Amino acid sequence: MQSSDAKCTDETAPASPTVSGGVYTWEDVQSHCTKTDQWVVINRKVYNVTQWAKRHPGGFRVLYHYAGEDATEPFSAFHPDQKFVQKYMKALQIGELAATEPSQDRNKNVRPIMKDFQDLYVKAESQGMFRTRPLFFILHLGHIILLEVLALLMVRYFGTNWIVTLLCAVMLATAQSQAGWLQHDFGHLSVFKKSYWNHVVHKFVIGHIKGASANWWNHRHFQHHAKPNVVLKDPDINMLNLFVLGDSQPVEYGIKKIKNMPYNHQHKYFFLVGPPLLIPIFFHLQIIQTMISRRYWVDLVWFMSFYIRYFYCYVPLYGVIGATALLFFVRFMESHWFVWVTQMNHIPMEIDYEKHQDWLTMQLQSTCNVEQSFFNDWFSGHLNFQIEHHLFPRMPRHNYYLVAPHVEALCKKHGIPYQTKTLWQAFSDIVTSLKSSGDLWLDAYLNK
Repeated sequence: MQSSDAKCTDETAPASPTVSGGVYTWEDVQSHCTKTDQWVVINRKVYNVTQWAKRHPGGFRVLYHYAGEDATEPFSAFHPDQKFVQKYMKALQIGELAATEPSQDRNKNVRPIMKDFQDLYVKAESQGMFRTRPLFFILHLGHIILLEVLALLMVRYFGTNWIVTLLCAVMLATAQSQAGWLQHDFGHLSVFKKSYWNHVVHKFVIGHIKGASANWWNHRHFQHHAKPNVVLKDPDINMLNLFVLGDSQPVEYGIKKIKNMPYNHQHKYFFLVGPPLLIPIFFHLQIIQTMISRRYWVDLVWFMSFYIRYFYCYVPLYGVIGATALLFFVRFMESHWFVWVTQMNHIPMEIDYEKHQDWLTMQLQSTCNVEQSFFNDWFSGHLNFQIEHHLFPRMPRHNYYLVAPHVEALCKKHGIPYQTKTLWQAFSDIVTSLKSSGDLWLDAYLNK
C-alpha cells in the first residue's frame, strides 16, 4: 500500500520551478513535499521551511508530514504565541496562494463544521477555557513529591522486607505515572502563558522526576498529534513489525506474505510484549540513543540527575543490584499503566495510510473518549477526554470537561460519531481490535 499522494514518495526529487511573482497554485505547493524540499501553507501564505525544519523546536518530521499541504490548523493548535512565531516566519515566506485557489489543498473537507469548530475555538478562548488554574498543577506536583517522599521514608523506617518493598514500588510507580501526565501538560505548553517557562519546567519534570528527555518527547509526541493514526507518520502506531493495526496494514502485510510475527495471535502476545516492555526496554533505549546521537546534552544532564538522586536514596537501603531491580519493577508497573491508558483512545479507532483529511475529521476519526469520573480523570491524566485534548492540545486539562459538551453538540449537529466508553470497555477494545487486525492479516496471507 502506497501513500495516496504519489508526488510525495520520492524524497530526493528535485524542486519544481516556482511561479514568478510569489503567487502559487496548489499544484505548485504540492510539488514541494520531500525531505529536501518542503513548502507549507498557513493562512494562505506560502512558506519554504526546508532549512528551518532542521531547527524546528517540535522536530523536523512534523513539518515534513505537512509538506505540500495546508498547515493552518495544526499551526494554530500548537503555537500559543502566534505573533511571536510569525516574526521568524517572515523570513521563510516566499509568496501566497493565487486568489483563485481554495484555502484547503486537495479534496479536504471545507464544510460548515470547520466554520463551527473555529467559532467554538473562539468561544472557548473568550470563556477562559484556555486559562490555567495554578493550584491544580501545584497540588498535582505536590502529590507526586509526597508519594516519592513517603515511599522512601517507609523503607527507611520499616525495613526492606517484601511487603514494604512492594508498597514502595507501587507508590513510586504511581508517582512516575502521574509525573508522566504532568510532563505532558508542560510539553503541550498548557500551564504557563509563556512558552519559555513551560519548556523549562518540562525539562525538570520529564528529566529530573522521570528520567527521560524533553526533546525526545517533543519530537515524538507532536508527530502523533499532527497525524494521529496515520501509518508511517504517527510514531505511536509504529509497532516495529511486532503488530499490524487497522484494516489496511494487515491486508497489505498478508498479500506481501510478511510474517515477522504470528499476527493472528497478536492479541495474545500483546500482554507479553506491549505493556511490560515499552517503557523499561524500548523507550529507555530509544531515549538514550536519541540524546547521544542528537547531542541533547541538557536533556542528558537532567536525565542523569534522576538516576543520581534515585540511586543515592536507594543504594544504601538495597545495594546496587537491589536498587536496580526495584527501579526496573517500578518501570514495569508504570509501563502497564501507560500503555493501557494511551492506547485505549487510539488503537480501536481508524488506522490507515495518509488520506489528506481536514484537521477536525482526522482527529475525530482517530480518537475516542472514556467516561468522566474522579478516578478516570486522575488515573488517565484527563486523557479520558482524548477528543478534546486532540482538538485543543494547549487547553489545560482541568477544563476539558467544560468544552466537551460543546464538542459533542458540534458532532451531533453534523452527524459525526462522538464515542465515549467505559474504562473497561476501552481496555477490552484494544485486545478486540488487535484480534480483528490479526484475523485480517491471516485471511490475506492465506487467500490473497
